[in-house]
Formats: sequence, structure tokens, C-alpha cells
Amino acid sequence: MTIEELSEYSLTALAQLFVKMWPECEFDEEYEFCKNILRRKDQTAYLAKEGKNYIGFAYLSLRKDFVEGSESSPVAYLEGIYIQKEFRKKGYAESLVKKGIDWGKINGCDQMGSDAEIENSGSITFHKRTGFKEVNRVVCFIRDI
Repeated sequence: MTIEELSEYSLTALAQLFVKMWPECEFDEEYEFCKNILRRKDQTAYLAKEGKNYIGFAYLSLRKDFVEGSESSPVAYLEGIYIQKEFRKKGYAESLVKKGIDWGKINGCDQMGSDAEIENSGSITFHKRTGFKEVNRVVCFIRDI
């Protein structure tokens, strides 16, 4: 397995992986979103590759606004992490988190934040196993008025 930082060459692969993680999204929108990541200095993505195939990603940003539980700013934020099912539990996601930590340190961060849906026990377990500590739980609501 190798890890590559997002480039023009890997834009399509990242957009495809975004749609796998977030199936309610459309490829064309995600492709444009990924192009925007490439243009920004406060965001990046790393892609895991097995042979010639991209199998996962970590999408990161620098958050300068409030991050739940943080004590510093900016905070490297793990916006999304995904590994295709057949490649899970092999250490690939942990390697992507380590790359994100390195990126955060290079960008002056002392902390890394992330989040998971409250019912996503697999993601919560993964985060705790890779050194994150839970700082809050929240259920959000909205109503039409």
C-alpha cells in the first residue's frame, strides 16, 4: 500500500471514493468539490493505493473557527476517512490518519479533530483506537416554521 497526496491525476479517483462513502452525492458535484480541495492551501486529501487501485482516502482541512473540545487553533480536521470494505482492518486507515497528523503539524496544528454520526459505532471505535478521545455527543434538530 502506498499513500499519495491529492493531485490532478487522482481527482477522479477521489471523487469516486467520495461517492462510495457518501452515496447520496453525485459524481460531477464531488469532482468539482475535489478540484476545489486541490486549489486550497487549507485543505488536502491523501489517497491510499493498493497496486494501481485507489482504495481509500482521508480528507483534511484546517479549521480556525471553534472545534468541539479543542484547546488550540488552527485544528487539523479529519473531514472524512474511507477505506473500501475488502481492504479494511489492515491498518490503511491508521496510516492515513498518521499522514493527516503530519500534515497538521506542518501547518502549525497541535490537535486534530474529527466527528462521527452518533449511530456509527464502527467509526467511533476506529477513532478511539487511533488516539482520538470523545469530547461530546449531540443530536441536532430542525423544524419548518
